[in-house]
Amino acid sequence: MNMRLLIVDDDLPFRERLTRSMEKKGFEVVSSPGFKDSLLKVTEKNFDYAVVDMRLEDGSGLELIKEFQKISPQTKSLLLTGYGNIATAVAAIKSGAIDYLPKPAEIDQIYDALTNSKEILPPPPENPMTADRIRWEHIQRVFIQCNRNVSETARRLRMHRRTLQRILNKHAPRE
Repeated sequence: MNMRLLIVDDDLPFRERLTRSMEKKGFEVVSSPGFKDSLLKVTEKNFDYAVVDMRLEDGSGLELIKEFQKISPQTKSLLLTGYGNIATAVAAIKSGAIDYLPKPAEIDQIYDALTNSKEILPPPPENPMTADRIRWEHIQRVFIQCNRNVSETARRLRMHRRTLQRILNKHAPRE
């Protein structure tokens, strides 16, 4: 296979583990700790694939993927992030990423996301969240974004304040 892969992540242990695993799967891997370093590597060498972390010490993974698209449009980029939400996924795809995975991602998930063609949908997750859990997490996220203001959260979610208070006082539903 011998395809060239650039891994960009400021988390050294993760970057080393992913590098070793991808080399075992047949990739020729170059790793980079940040934005500026990886831009230099892309201008020096063509890569078939790139795995990019969303938050880098010296920049944004989304911006880096945009730069990759300008310098090396054939490079297929995958965005990894520990801050997964729908807005981030949309931004990743708009920036030119072929896919987006929330951390912690399994090595096989990363490999499949890189090598599967766009037409094939990924397999369903082994343990997907229940609808109740997704609803609860969404309410929690909006509540935090509203600085824990119950009235403002209720207004934005278009629900009665007392109903929201009851939901917030309950424990999270099981996964």
